[in-house]
Order: sequence, then C-alpha cells, then structure tokens
Amino acid sequence: MKLRHGLMAAAAAATLAVSPLAQAETFKFAFQGNLSSLDPHSLNETFLLSSLNNVYEGLVLYDENLSIVPGLAESWETIEPTKWKFNLRKGVKYHDGSDFTAEDVVFSWQRALGEGSDQIARASKIKAIEVVDDHTIIIETPAPNPILTSDLVNVYIMDKGWSEKNGAQNATSASDTNSGNFANLNANGTGPFIVSEHKPDVKTVYERNPNYWGSMKSNVTTVEFTPIKEAATRVAALISGELDLVYPVPVQDWQRLEEAKGVKPLAGPEARTIFLGMDQGRDELLYSNIKGKNPFKDIRVRQAFAHAINLDAIKKKVMRGQATPSGLMVAPQINGYQADLNTPYAYDPAKSKELLVAAGYPDGFEVTMDCPNNRYVNDEKICQAVVSMLAKVGVKVDLLAQPKSKYFGKVLATGGYDTSFYLLGWTPGTIDTENVLSSLLMCQNKEAKKGMFNLGNYCNPKVDELSEKVGSETDQAKRNAMIAEIFKIVQEEYGYLPLHQQPLSWGVSDRVSVVQRADNQLDFRYVVINK
Repeated sequence: MKLRHGLMAAAAAATLAVSPLAQAETFKFAFQGNLSSLDPHSLNETFLLSSLNNVYEGLVLYDENLSIVPGLAESWETIEPTKWKFNLRKGVKYHDGSDFTAEDVVFSWQRALGEGSDQIARASKIKAIEVVDDHTIIIETPAPNPILTSDLVNVYIMDKGWSEKNGAQNATSASDTNSGNFANLNANGTGPFIVSEHKPDVKTVYERNPNYWGSMKSNVTTVEFTPIKEAATRVAALISGELDLVYPVPVQDWQRLEEAKGVKPLAGPEARTIFLGMDQGRDELLYSNIKGKNPFKDIRVRQAFAHAINLDAIKKKVMRGQATPSGLMVAPQINGYQADLNTPYAYDPAKSKELLVAAGYPDGFEVTMDCPNNRYVNDEKICQAVVSMLAKVGVKVDLLAQPKSKYFGKVLATGGYDTSFYLLGWTPGTIDTENVLSSLLMCQNKEAKKGMFNLGNYCNPKVDELSEKVGSETDQAKRNAMIAEIFKIVQEEYGYLPLHQQPLSWGVSDRVSVVQRADNQLDFRYVVINK
C-alpha cells in the first residue's frame, strides 16, 4: 500500500491567501544578534534559519501552525518503507531567473553534507537521491523515517549553476562571518523575498519577489532588518515608531510596552529548552585549574553542579516569573515529551558541597563557562546567576560571554568543540524529540553524523542504541517508551543540566500583524501592515 503524505499546491494556496499590494509597505524589525551569514547551510541556528527561510526554501515548508505544507515539492508519497517519491514544482524560478530542477536538490543535499556545513545531521538522514526527471526524485533513507519531511523543512535548496559559477560549491563555516565564499554575502533562492542589500552587523534589506511561485497573506514590499544588541535601545526604537517589531524583549520591559501607546508585548511559550552542558569527553578540561584529569567525568561533580543551581531563583529574579523550570531536554510542544519525567533537579547547596568533598574537591575548582550574550532571552544574566550560585559551593567560574557569532564560532563552528562548560538553547527544527536525541544526546560521531551538537560529548551506548531505534520506529507508543527510557538514563547520569523553557518575547507595533510561532521564527509571508 502506498501512503499518501503530500498535499497539493492548492491546499497551500488556500492557507496563504493573497493580499492586494495597493502601495509599497515597509516592515522594519530588529533582533539582538546579527545575521551572521547568507549561506543557508552555514549555521544551524534559529535566527539564521528564520531569516533565510524567507529567501531560500526546502522541499516542504511550515505554515503558521507549524504544520507541514508543500514547498518546492508539490506532493510526495512513500513507495517503499525507505523510499519517498517527491514531485517537484514546475515553473519555479530562482531570484536571478534560472530554473529550479531536480539537480539542484541533489546538489544542495550533497552541499549540506559537505565541508563547512552545519546541516550535516539533517542531510545525513538521506542515503541517496535518484533523479527520475527534472521534476521527480526518489529519496532513499538508511531506515524507515517517520519524520523525514520535518527534517527537510530546513534543508534549503540552492541553485547548482549559480553556486558553481561563483565558487560556492561548499558551505561557509559560521566562524567566517565577513569573507568566506560568495554565498556568505550573496543569496539566490526561490523564496518570497530577495536580499537587495546585506551589510554584516549593520543592515539587511529584503524586497518582495515579484515572480514568486506561491501566494501569501503579507502585503509587505520591503523588509529592513537591523541588529541591535542593547535591549533598551531596541525597545525605545519600537516605542518611538522607528521599528515595527523587536525581539527578544526582556521580560522586565513587558509592562513598559503595555503602558506605551501604539505598541504591545507579544508573548507565548517557546519550544526551546535552555540548558547547561559539560565536557565529559576529554581526559583533561581545556579551561580549568585541574590538570591531569577531568572533574566532569565524575558523576558526583555533575550532581554537585545540578544541586547548586536554583532554578526557581533564576525564574523569579532573572526571568521575572516568565520561564518554566525544566527537568527534560525538550519542551511540552515537542512530540515525545514526557510530562511525568519533567522534574527538575532539586536545589540543595549543602548536598553540592558534600558531593564535591566526596569527589576530591573540598575547595572546589576553577572552570571557564562559555555563554552567548545576544542569543537567548537574558542569556548573559542567566550565566551570571549560575556563576554566582556555583561560587557559593566553592566552584570559581570564569565567565566568557560573547556575541553569538563569536560564541558559535568558538564552541561549534570549528568542529573542535572548544569549551569546558557552556550554556546553550535548543528548539528541535522537526518539533520532534528525535532531533534532540540525534543532535544532543548521542555520542559525538562525525562519520555517522550523530551528536554533532553534543558539545561536551556526553556518551552512553544504550542511549545511542535506543535513539537509533526511535529514529526508525513508526509506532508512537513504542517510540514514546524508548524516549522515556532515554530520558531516565540521561537524568540519572546528570548528562545535561536543563534550566528552563524560555518565553517567546516580542514587542510589536499596532500597525502590523504577525504570526508568532512556537519555534520563534519570523515568517515574512504572514506579516501584514494594517491600514
């Protein structure tokens, strides 16, 4: 029996009604970090993917409800347990006028697997792509994959000819923010908006694509993005009318927006978990005063860190009550979430001190903590709170807080996982637990493309074995049982230290209507300037 998965293009058109463009409408917004690259395969980071989702497209797209709808593929079906047939959309043009074909899909997949790419984990879910004709492909997976289409959302398709002409056959590493290859500073997608100007760290301008294959609710003709690190400056620019949307807004500024005229805070639960990770792989930490051994290899040290951190205090004082402390690495919106296991580690500093003594560190030790300062809601303040709490049990933490481009370039982009202790946030792009398992909880394995974001190399063979099975299991009950077993193992081993689910925190002008998705991506297709 063939299982039909595809929706025809008409279905997508029904959800994206056309708004008449009576006049030019400009939408201006700011984010706390910069758009580090225009290369769609350079960095697996929400803001970059969100920005380039308006320029490049995958075979499938998310709509405003995070439901899968047709993208560059208008329909698809499973013809065998490990083979999917995709019917590609005809008549689609890249921004430079060239035609979209099946060869571009093969090229983009191979590019996403290659040197410099941060999309290797997603691309590795595909074993082979057979080109049947210019608009038909067959994708083969290593095993049955119930969430293949969700992974394909963020594997953006590039023009093979354009890339080869401009020497951009390989992706640009996220650590190379101002030079790199041509695709780092230039874009040529099939999406609804064209990049007309890009000045890294300064400004990016998008113009509506007059030849876009699809229809959309938006009546916006021009989008202007400006990175503004300082929250107070972002909020002031929104209130003054200089900007239409800013994010994130510190939770302490929500009341200010509620009281100001013409603007409002827009908040909701985000499908992102903020957590702490520790280097458990190296025999000696890169950044510590302890030489010849790695304290984090001792479970008692990991336990001590867990019980030293007061999640309720972080919620109340740093997040102003607007975060949800977590005991899991996934949020409630994620498929596979286990509510009965979502119990945070208990705050018990006396126990922390006892554990450190038992582990042989009665006077504590020193370690450097890597933290972004313009990526997550109150990220640097969270790290400062953690530093203070660990100091109370004798651990001296040297905090290295940097802009996200430098942070990711250090801890991730080089492939060397240059960190000993770090804060990170994660929203699974598939909205499924498997993404967290294969990206964060499985052992680092560059050949198998697993654990590619497991910066501290937490590693348990049983977790790997179960995670592989979860990736190919189509029975949801069996899947959930294995996921629960994995979560229990990771919790018992203190493999990671979950902190909380952060809130979506935007500030918006009354003159615009936007869709705030749980994955915190801003989709220009749904931005409407109110008359």
